[in-house]
Amino acid sequence: MIGIIDYGMGNLGSVTNAFRFLELDAKIVTRNQELADCRALILPGVGAFGDCMAHLVEHDFVDAIEGWVQAGKPMMGICLGLQALFESSEESPGVEGLGIFAGTVKRFDLPKELKVPQIGWNRMEETQPDCPMFEGIDNGSFFYLVHSFYVCPQDESIVAGKTEYGIEYCTSVWKDNVFATQFHPEKSQAVGLCMLKNFWNWAEVQ
Repeated sequence: MIGIIDYGMGNLGSVTNAFRFLELDAKIVTRNQELADCRALILPGVGAFGDCMAHLVEHDFVDAIEGWVQAGKPMMGICLGLQALFESSEESPGVEGLGIFAGTVKRFDLPKELKVPQIGWNRMEETQPDCPMFEGIDNGSFFYLVHSFYVCPQDESIVAGKTEYGIEYCTSVWKDNVFATQFHPEKSQAVGLCMLKNFWNWAEVQ
């Protein structure tokens, strides 16, 4: 079973519906004690970095997530769930992220003709084509994004995909048992559903 973490904010309905459509066993978890029934986790999220971290602390998920990752169990972050994996964000100065990955989250500083937030479809170029979540997905496929901030990993080797929007920036990361995306697979139609199914398959053999 895949656990979808509910910490008081996030795109839970669309993620849950995507797994239901795929006929895969997933459930929303609201307490860290429920993680024992799961073999993989998804950390979704929409909204502000500071609010996200405050809610994770309030719901006692911080230590649980860190322990999960350290134990080598499969995890996927989506949108704000990707940003929360890093150490800090310009959106919420002074707020510590989960620190799973070294690096920070920066706000787009773009020419006026490019709107912020970026809302809509954009291509992802695969930089780790052997990533199991890309199985059956063409390089340069379009995914759906809604965001004003982007992650800047210290370690370039964890970057799995990049997107161009005024600048080239990281839209997915993969290292060991953790995969995360800035875009929303659950809102990216067939290609996004394929990615979620790939995550399910990958988690089964971890």
